[in-house]
Amino acid sequence: MSIRHTTKARRGAAATALAAALALAVAGCGNGDGDKKPDDAADRTSTAGKDDGDEQEPAADSSKTIGEMKGPGGVVVTLHSAVRDDGGFVTVNATVTNHGSQLFTAFAWRSQETDVKPSPSVSGASLIDGKGKKRYLVLRDTDGQCLCTTGLSGIKPNESRPLFAQFPAPPKSVKEIDFQIPTMPSVSITLSG
Repeated sequence: MSIRHTTKARRGAAATALAAALALAVAGCGNGDGDKKPDDAADRTSTAGKDDGDEQEPAADSSKTIGEMKGPGGVVVTLHSAVRDDGGFVTVNATVTNHGSQLFTAFAWRSQETDVKPSPSVSGASLIDGKGKKRYLVLRDTDGQCLCTTGLSGIKPNESRPLFAQFPAPPKSVKEIDFQIPTMPSVSITLSG
């Protein structure tokens, strides 16, 4: 086989590979629904209060209430659980509801740390062990971002959103602890697990 035939064969193989790659890319872009629009309720649920790149937050069992915090402007935080896990963490799950008449954005709830993503969040929350005189701050991931709900902006009147925050677990002997969010009164809660 001459060099000329080898070059043509290589070009043909490259063109075939490129065509196959483009076909796969175009096929991957479709959702299989043609021009059908996504269900609005499902779309709001999956993106409500989320910034790009945020982790999925644990679901709260909203049928249970272990505490409630009422803040300025009609904002209420209802605590559903504070559970220890085997990894040495405590996860607090709650719901924030805006009972006020204006949009609510949780800028005041975020941590004052300069390396934390400047997003409205509960990164400034803490657990307070009054007897042991210790304060437990929201955990950070390896990038320095809080292990908590972020993107808490534009909460409309009568709208609710789930929230969570993870903390280092206090000693097993600690059963009662105070949960605090900046601008809100603290509430005493019982740890489970």
